This record gives sequence, C-alpha cells and structure tokens, in this order.
Amino acid sequence: MSDTGILLRVLHVRVISPPTITADVLAVIRADPGTTNLVQMTGASLAPAGDLVQVDVAREALDGLIGHLTGLGLEGSGSIVVLEVDTALGKDIERAEREAPGEGDDAVVWAQLAADTSGRWNASVSFHLFLLIATMIAAVGLLIDSQVLIVGAMVLGPEFTPLAGIAVAVVRRRWRDLVEPARALSIGFALAIVVTAVGVLILRLAGQVPQAFLDGHRPLTSFVSAPDIFSVIIALLAGVAGTLSLTGDKAGPLVGVFISVTTVPAAADIAAGAATGQFSTAAGAAVQLVINALCIVLAAVITLRVQRRLWGPVLRRPSGPRDRRPT
Repeated sequence: MSDTGILLRVLHVRVISPPTITADVLAVIRADPGTTNLVQMTGASLAPAGDLVQVDVAREALDGLIGHLTGLGLEGSGSIVVLEVDTALGKDIERAEREAPGEGDDAVVWAQLAADTSGRWNASVSFHLFLLIATMIAAVGLLIDSQVLIVGAMVLGPEFTPLAGIAVAVVRRRWRDLVEPARALSIGFALAIVVTAVGVLILRLAGQVPQAFLDGHRPLTSFVSAPDIFSVIIALLAGVAGTLSLTGDKAGPLVGVFISVTTVPAAADIAAGAATGQFSTAAGAAVQLVINALCIVLAAVITLRVQRRLWGPVLRRPSGPRDRRPT
C-alpha cells in the first residue's frame, strides 16, 4: 500500500515478440494508460528467437491489453506470460493503476481465468488422489456421524476448479473446453465412489461399521442424503462466491465455498449407502450430488455473464485519472 492509501493491484507481463511486430507490440502497450515500467530488450530471446518486452500492468487493464496483443498474432508467433507481483511501489505505478478503467477487484481477466480453471484434470494423479482421500474421509465422517470430518472432506475436495472450468467454457462458448473438466469430474467421482464403497464393504465384513449407521441413526450428517430447497440455495450461493473469488483473485473465500457444498460428502454417502445395502440413502445422496454440481455451474455461468456485461462498459469508457481518495 502506498503512502496515499491506494492498494496497488499490478501484474507483470512478459512478451516474446518476433522482431517484425515488436514495434506494433510497443505501440499497443504505450497506448494503454494502465501500463508502466516498459522495457524492451532487442534479440534477448533465444528460443524462440525474438525480442523481449516487459511491462507492469494494472490488473483492471490486463484483459484489454492481452486482447490487443493476441490480436497481433502473438499466440502463434510469440508468447505472453503474466506473473503475479507481490509488492509494487512507485508514483508511475500509482498513475497506471489510477488511470486504468474500473477497479482491480472487479476486473475479469479472461485469459487468466481460463488458465486457472483449465488443465488435464483426468490425467492428474493428484486431482484424483485428493478427491479419493476427501471422499474416504467423508465416508468415515458419515459412519461415525462426525460433522468435523465432513467439513474437513469439503475443504480437501478439489472439485470446484473443474466445475468452474465448465462454467468458463460455457460463457466463452468454447464447447471443446467442456470435455476435460467434465471427464475429470466423471472419472474422479466414479473412482472415488467405487474405491470408497469397497473400503466400507471391507469394514462391514469386519464388523467395524457402527450399528447406528446401519440403523440409519445419523442426526448430525443425515442432511447429506436429504436434498431440499436449501441444498439448491446453498449450492447457488456457493457457486456465486466461488466465481467471485476466482475472478477477483481472492483464494481465501474459496475455503468457505468448499465448506458450503456437499458434493464430496454426497459421493461418500453413495458409496457407504450402496456398500451397506441402504440404497434409498445412496439414491438421495446421488440426487444431492447432481443438484450441487448443476447449481454451482449454473450460478457460476450467471455470475460470469453478469460480470462480463457490467465490465464491458467500463472498458469502453474513456481512460483518465480517477478520484480515489482513501476512505
């Protein structure tokens, strides 16, 4: 934070540019009032061969700048790398942040959002392990009727990222980008449910499943397999909060989002119910899982579309100094 009380939200952009378009790259950057600390190093890049251009950008100006740079063909002939900046001090940095349109916390950087929510989840061992471990922890929580373990499993579950990836693909109308996150969720939950069911079945054969669970006496965790209107409300609110956390680059609130939804515990209840012959419980948990997943994606899509509609006019506004007196 500067001595004027302005919290600076600056990102560092590194561009590898073919020499033939470097002049255009520099022109685009110079024309953007939200940029500063522009550096050019001719021929500095060896592989691929080209010029190195570096610049610091106010977060709210980044999406527009990336759009102009990709319009020059840099995605095919060069590269654009965006790096987080922990601390940014300097009068010209303040000037760039002040003159960029909009507010940094409200900006949606679509390139960064797509990168944060994309990936080959179905090939990621860590994703499947986290989901499996979270489901097994939730299953233990169900067996002993422990809300603490249920909450822990919710926090550990990694399913929100691919759900958000589906929403981003829908909003951007990039239907091929739906395949990877949908496949990851399908394979991940199927694997977690099967392995967890086997584990619960082994415990049952060994006589280690509590009789209270077999009798359906679960006063603290029965909500997992009993979807109602509140399941819809909580999942919708969680989808909005999670999306705002991603677009606003705020990881902290995501923990609250994970605790608010019951996707992983529902998967665990499907497994535990099937393994112990409580098929009505398993069916209720399956409905809960579907409701949560669909409502999170729906809320994320609506949130992103509203943000896009609200942010568009801001980007089209004439840039210039804004009055940002500390409150």
